Amino acid sequence: MTRTFRSFQISDFDTIKKQTLHWANQFSVCCFLDNNQYAIPPHSKECLVGIGDAASYGLQTGACLEGLEAFLQEKDDWYFGHLGYDLKQETGGESSPLPGRVGFPDLYFFIPETVVILAPGFMQIGTIHQDPVHVYEQIFHMQTGKAPENTVLPEIRQRLNREDYLDTLARLKDHIRRGDCYEINFCQEFFVEDAVIEPLTVYERLTRVSPNPFSAFYKLENCYLLCASPERYLKKTGSRIISQPIKGTAPRDMSDPVRDKAFREALLASAKERAENVMVVDLVRNDLSRVCREGTVAVDELFGMYSYPQVHQMISTVSGELREGTGFTDIIRATFPMGSMTGAPKKKVMELIDRYERSRRGLFSGAVGYLDPAGDADFNVVIRSILYDKVARYLSFPAGSAVTHYSDPAQEYAECALKGDAIRRVLSGDV
Repeated sequence: MTRTFRSFQISDFDTIKKQTLHWANQFSVCCFLDNNQYAIPPHSKECLVGIGDAASYGLQTGACLEGLEAFLQEKDDWYFGHLGYDLKQETGGESSPLPGRVGFPDLYFFIPETVVILAPGFMQIGTIHQDPVHVYEQIFHMQTGKAPENTVLPEIRQRLNREDYLDTLARLKDHIRRGDCYEINFCQEFFVEDAVIEPLTVYERLTRVSPNPFSAFYKLENCYLLCASPERYLKKTGSRIISQPIKGTAPRDMSDPVRDKAFREALLASAKERAENVMVVDLVRNDLSRVCREGTVAVDELFGMYSYPQVHQMISTVSGELREGTGFTDIIRATFPMGSMTGAPKKKVMELIDRYERSRRGLFSGAVGYLDPAGDADFNVVIRSILYDKVARYLSFPAGSAVTHYSDPAQEYAECALKGDAIRRVLSGDV
């Protein structure tokens, strides 16, 4: 298979981006990755889309990573796909006993029939079997009027009521006091059974409210990920790899600049949030040291402050130089699942997550992204997301927070409820 690329000048970036998204949604497999014009260094592709499944590899856990490495070696091309959280049983964790309800496989990668690269003023289309000019014409004439929304949204429920949640956090804090762990990211699931939504409409609504730098509309047959993630899991450029964990969140008040600045400064000064951030930075440094040359792992930025439409975030950047001969799956074995969604020490907290959470995480707190023909890669952390199985009519949007010795269980419950309410408003159209 040979891919042919053609470049096109575009005058209205926002319109052609929307047309590309709607055109991609016609296919059974697509991955639409959008940076939303954030300049978080190092910047990646502004908007990158893989459409159609020319070849693929996907499995439930077992020997996923071994097979993936062989698949990636078959040809130098673009690969899009995901790593589900339960891939952890191939990276040092155990098989989860929890039930899973959204039908994504634990791992899936595909070579797209069509690749679209978008930036203001510029569009590049690469195809295998079609003429890129023909694809451009289809996208350019794509109608993006609002689709009729046939929505059935019964009661939104949660796996843990307030009493059960507070009791669980008390147990987790007992583990911390005993020294079993220092920090654990505990999640609970909000869900809707017998749900009917129009995924593309909901995704556009979600990213209109929260246009974050690692957003993704990811469709795999009848399973959808609608993701507004602010967090990068890892980026590989040549032999250099970086990870940018987020720990530390504060609200914004766009109507009052003085109050908004006070929220940002309070986050930066918070001993609790800084301690959580340092813990995950140490964990990431340890993970990267397993695949990087000795002495090259460094913290490029500690406690970086970044502001998004909804929240201020504390983000740190850790980098290293890979040892010669290190493959993509070697990096995954060393670093996945990401420390910001597990805790420290990672192996123990993964055991506690399986013991105390009520649902298998699946794609949530996994990663979605791409590898290019040179082997460079960029993957997000799947948070701030809606997962939807169109056949099962099951919708899920987990939310979590970091639990430490200093955590107040009532405040952690309120934080998760707040995250749940934000997705509720998106689903109901009340935004």
